Amino acid sequence: MFGPGSQFDELFNDPRWALAMIRATVLEAAHPQIGAALIDNSTFVAHPWRRLRNTLLSLQRMFGADDHVRLREAARLNRLHARLNGTDARNRPYDAMDPGARAWVVATLFESTVTMCRLSGQPLEQAVMERLYGEFRAFLAALGGEPGHLPYTLNEFWPYYDRVVEEELENTDAMRIILYKLFDHLPAPPLLSGLPTLWATGRAVAGPVIGAITVASLPEPFRRRAGLPEVPGTQTLMQGAYLAVGLARFLPDNWTRAEGIADLLALSPESDDPRARTVTALADRMKRAGALLRLITPLPSSLQPMAQTGTHRSAQEFFHEVLDQTGDGYLDWPDLAAMARELSSRLDLDEPEETRLYNAYAHWWRELQADLDTDGDGRISAQEYSTAVPSLAGPALIRVAEVLFDVTDKDGNQSIDADEYRALFQTAFHRDTTGAYGTYTRSAFVKEFLSFMSGRQRSTPYDPLLTEA
Repeated sequence: MFGPGSQFDELFNDPRWALAMIRATVLEAAHPQIGAALIDNSTFVAHPWRRLRNTLLSLQRMFGADDHVRLREAARLNRLHARLNGTDARNRPYDAMDPGARAWVVATLFESTVTMCRLSGQPLEQAVMERLYGEFRAFLAALGGEPGHLPYTLNEFWPYYDRVVEEELENTDAMRIILYKLFDHLPAPPLLSGLPTLWATGRAVAGPVIGAITVASLPEPFRRRAGLPEVPGTQTLMQGAYLAVGLARFLPDNWTRAEGIADLLALSPESDDPRARTVTALADRMKRAGALLRLITPLPSSLQPMAQTGTHRSAQEFFHEVLDQTGDGYLDWPDLAAMARELSSRLDLDEPEETRLYNAYAHWWRELQADLDTDGDGRISAQEYSTAVPSLAGPALIRVAEVLFDVTDKDGNQSIDADEYRALFQTAFHRDTTGAYGTYTRSAFVKEFLSFMSGRQRSTPYDPLLTEA
């Protein structure tokens, strides 16, 4: 069911899976409970690339051959989801541990994989489809999901799927954001952050196309009920896109491996990785060409040069780049919970260390709310933060720094060595973190963390950890 030789392992690095994952995410977000949880808690708007890397890594762990790794990852996911509950905009309760919602997530992954093969002209054979369905049911079982919420046989699955599509899915806010806003405002991955014009141009073209392709691939009954537009020619465009992306399977395997692509996108331009140096050299040449073009065609006198970035952020920049993890324009508990979640995932924490870190962030949130929420609406606006920013560095933040040091110091020797440093600050799958020389004492670690979080000091290790998309 898992590991090399499984049906999932063969499909995981299929380039078409990128389109299938987008489609599955839209269908997940259309479920009322899942959509509400995404809107309230997810960082997919402000940090989509980080969310993608974490998802790919989680899938690798769950479908890998190591049973111990799978059990630990399942326990981590269950702890994460147990913290996601509340009420939506229509005052309906949602719970990320709801058995029906969890089954629907697995159902969308399976059905979108089947659909990607069908739309690209290579439909799965019945035996292959049944084997793949068995693997996804085993995935749900590994998570502790109740088997009755996902039908036992493939023949029973299709009526279940059609029923949920026709009766339960809605035109949710989360679904609309993914379809119509996410790609239009998608930030550049770290490797391309130095090419804003090139990225913006490509995004302006690709965003609407990806949205149209995804809409055209959704089940027709849902498209009709949700009032999603049907632009003439999109069905042909969609099938052409699946066929074209499918041709990438003839490329060398190391060119299309999901973790390799994620690694590449996550590389910093300053990295020693040869791939990063190549892209950086290309970017420098493009910048020189742009500078020459500006000399030939001067900018209008009404435009002012942009301010140079220093070592400090303004209060507004720090609020939006660091504190507002969910990207909704406010600071509240889900933003700090997202920080705790990211740090826990990086360090691969088990209990009780994970809960200690969450509790430290929860205490910090209560302190921030008491000090900064002047209008009593339960959240902190950028204006409220900017007005009272000196009070940010209180005892609770110091406690967060101390707990983070403790859980990073795996061997308990009161210092953080190069390996422990790398576990916290590495990105993607295999990146070597530069600067991890010598050891970090507790006082040095706490000082640097507080300097970043309260003094708005830009930081080489912490910026990629908490600010990059």
